[in-house]
Amino acid sequence: MAEPNPEVVLKQNLDPTLRDLLAPLFRRKRMFVLTFCGAMLGAMGAAFLLSSQHKASMEILVNLERVDPLVTSESTQRSPASVAPVTDQEINSEVELLKSPDLLEGVVTANHLQDVERKGISSRLHGKQDDAWYIARATLHLGKQLDIKEVTKSNLIEVDYKSSDPKLAYNVLESLGSLYLEKHLAVHRPKGSYVFFTSQAQKYRQALEESEARLADFSKTSGVAAPDLERTEMAQQVVNSVAALHADQQTIAAEKQRIQDEEARIKATPDRSPTQQVSDSAQVLLQQLQADLLAAQIKKTQLTMKYDPSYPLVQEADQEIAQTQAAITEATKEQYVNQTTDRDPTYELIREDIAKTQADLASHQATVVALENSIQGLQRQMVDLDQKALKQADLIREVKANEANYLLYVSKREQERTSDALDERRIGNVAIAVPPIVPILPAISPVLVMLIGVVLATFMSTAAAFVAEYLNPSLRTPDEVLEVLRIPVLASVPKQTA
Repeated sequence: MAEPNPEVVLKQNLDPTLRDLLAPLFRRKRMFVLTFCGAMLGAMGAAFLLSSQHKASMEILVNLERVDPLVTSESTQRSPASVAPVTDQEINSEVELLKSPDLLEGVVTANHLQDVERKGISSRLHGKQDDAWYIARATLHLGKQLDIKEVTKSNLIEVDYKSSDPKLAYNVLESLGSLYLEKHLAVHRPKGSYVFFTSQAQKYRQALEESEARLADFSKTSGVAAPDLERTEMAQQVVNSVAALHADQQTIAAEKQRIQDEEARIKATPDRSPTQQVSDSAQVLLQQLQADLLAAQIKKTQLTMKYDPSYPLVQEADQEIAQTQAAITEATKEQYVNQTTDRDPTYELIREDIAKTQADLASHQATVVALENSIQGLQRQMVDLDQKALKQADLIREVKANEANYLLYVSKREQERTSDALDERRIGNVAIAVPPIVPILPAISPVLVMLIGVVLATFMSTAAAFVAEYLNPSLRTPDEVLEVLRIPVLASVPKQTA
């Protein structure tokens, strides 16, 4: 019969079973049990200790709608603009304010945490100390026990405190919140601002009354209520007077030139001119000659009807007609003229206009002199009014400045009074959004601690068994002999236990 090949046997034994995997646990069951029990005892102790810890929580909201006025002499009236978001620097400032030693010392004193420190182990190690030392130790421990952190993506600050006494955990956070609000108001608003603004308001009220009295006395002594207004009206009068003066001067120049022109024209104009001229001819002679001509023409007509034109009587009638016509012509040429003369109207019109222009010239010259004197007088009055207006303007500016300062400090005083009233009610730009409550349940559930302890105990005991199995160099089974030494096992004797 052929012997089995060790390599074939090795390949067949390389496929592990569940028993092979769990074999180290059975071989190291004492270590497994001891480790598991030790871990469970630790978990039970942790559950006991953690179940006695109670956590109180508190959340602080930063930047409410209240904004304190600035302590400054300038006006602090603000338009209703949109509120700027809270920055990380502001929240970090409030966190550091919560961690301030004087604030924590106040919490320690309010809750008598120094007595707890006096009963602790540190008093036994360092011996008996005074109250200041215990307060400092309690303040240091309180700063380490407080968990102060910023809530992500919000304006909230979360404050946690753990203690074995639920009432103490609540009282610590309650006093911390109260002292924090007081310290926040004290830091952000200086004391005595209301008294300062009140004194300044009284000071400027007295200054306003004095300046108003000086302004009233000025109006009485100067006899002018509104010199600036009178100066403006007088300046308009001066402008009108100057315009009238220039107009009169132009008129005087025009009238002088007109008189010169009319005097030259009157010299060339006769003082008298014919007004009527009548021309008369020899009317009676002409009438007689015309009658004779008509008779001669009638005679010729009668003779022509009876005789030949060459007849002597007819020719005699022709000569008579010709002589009569010649006589009529001569009589017509003779004229008798009758002419009447009077004062020339152009001459008289020029003479009258010269007299009128000379009178107007004298009037305008007198007006020019009066206007020049009036303008000089108005200008002197304007200079005097200008000085009075400047003095009155100084007094008015002083009154307005004192009034503005008085109203400003009155407004600031009311703002500070309102802020003080809000401080008394602890209305600030931070608030306790989530106040602390007395914790009833422990900070960590003991059941959860036990479950975690079971998991950790199982893992630790299993790991300890496998580590011990791995560190043991002995060969325990024929398969291990075959795997390590590569030699077949002919026989094996199991270990006998007593």
